[in-house]
Amino acid sequence: MSNPHVLVVDDEADIRALIQDILTDEGYGVTGAADATEARNARANRRFDLILLDIWMPDTDGITLLREWSDSGELNCPVVIMSGHGTVDTAVEATRLGAFDFVEKPLSLAKLLRTVEAALESAGKQSRAARKLLPALLAPVGRSALMQGLRERVQQYAQHEGTVLISGEPGTGRSAFARYMHGLSRRGDEPLTIVTAASITDANCEEQLLGSEQDGEAVAGAFERAAGGTLVVDELGDLGEKAQKVLFGILESGTFTRAGSTQPEKTDARVVATVGADYEARVESGALRRDLISRLAELKLRVPPLREYAEDVPELLTYYVDKLVDGEGLTFRRFSVAAQNRLRNYPWPDNVHELKNLVRRLLLSGSDDDISLEEVEAEISDAAPVDEPLVKQDLLALPLREAREQFERAYLQQQLVLCHGKVGQLAKRVGMERTHLYRKLRSLGIDFKSVGSDDS
Repeated sequence: MSNPHVLVVDDEADIRALIQDILTDEGYGVTGAADATEARNARANRRFDLILLDIWMPDTDGITLLREWSDSGELNCPVVIMSGHGTVDTAVEATRLGAFDFVEKPLSLAKLLRTVEAALESAGKQSRAARKLLPALLAPVGRSALMQGLRERVQQYAQHEGTVLISGEPGTGRSAFARYMHGLSRRGDEPLTIVTAASITDANCEEQLLGSEQDGEAVAGAFERAAGGTLVVDELGDLGEKAQKVLFGILESGTFTRAGSTQPEKTDARVVATVGADYEARVESGALRRDLISRLAELKLRVPPLREYAEDVPELLTYYVDKLVDGEGLTFRRFSVAAQNRLRNYPWPDNVHELKNLVRRLLLSGSDDDISLEEVEAEISDAAPVDEPLVKQDLLALPLREAREQFERAYLQQQLVLCHGKVGQLAKRVGMERTHLYRKLRSLGIDFKSVGSDDS
């Protein structure tokens, strides 16, 4: 196992050099950064075991940078704050944001080394504990048969090493399933590296995926940063032609060579890719390489849109209320039964992502303890324009029976919302006999009992 690598972020060059020299003498790997921009770039290029972070810097202060990493979920190693002008409030804020400790300047080198050792030891213990808790903490929410089946499938896939293609509409939580799979796997204690395909262009794809080397200085690419762990390529469809070719070459050969180097390196990262629900149509059109999709799809997972497991909406609402109250300090409010029932029958065009944003807005906008039906109606009437397409998925890519079922489900769900849950009105609106309509709703798994009355 390699020695721990520390990132030292301090705009005072003398102090930064002194800390680097001391830590290097102690056997640590060290990278220096003079400001927040350099710190962000350094973290983009490699994984660190510890960050020493100064508060007062010219571009972005340390507390703001720490909050940025904390809010984005990128705080994956202990952070020790350093400052010569710290206050109790500053220390409290840093601790709240996840800092391990607070060290005052002028630095006591002995104390600094003790703090570094304690932070790294604590990180090791937390990592081992987190491994045991991770499956439960990251498990996708929902008690429906559909969601239970998905979790079981992911648990099975986690025990294998094959590449995985996760498809679904935007906002369905495809990357959450990728993280869940990684946490359950034997690689769960190793890096989880997520790269957004849109950030990988044909001009920079070699540096981004392979890394680069110049004058003996190596910069790690995505595959190297994910070594031993999992590499997630998010929104594969955004990759250009050259980037797809480079990715396919790595998957086929099992090796990569940094740009500027001639020495091939063996890959040791499990690759998971997320892709849109219409990816098969994009393969047919030539926008996606068929051989790349085939290579990635050793295992396939379809994440359904929220409208297909609407019975889980109340549980999802509760989950995100708790998450946003704890994580963002928002005021606790509960959804009334009427509000929950309404949202169970909302079509959710942007899926779970839309639900989370709706919960955040409602927690911020109201003062009553209960979230009323009227508040929900006002929000969804603004959020869902009348010309929102009923079905975003490319139905031409599906077998006729599945396409028909998806259309009928989306169509009747939307019509039921417009009729405020009244099946009598729905029957008149769609021109169906009521008994036949009841059978159709049941066969499609549409819950009509929870919205209003079924009287005309």
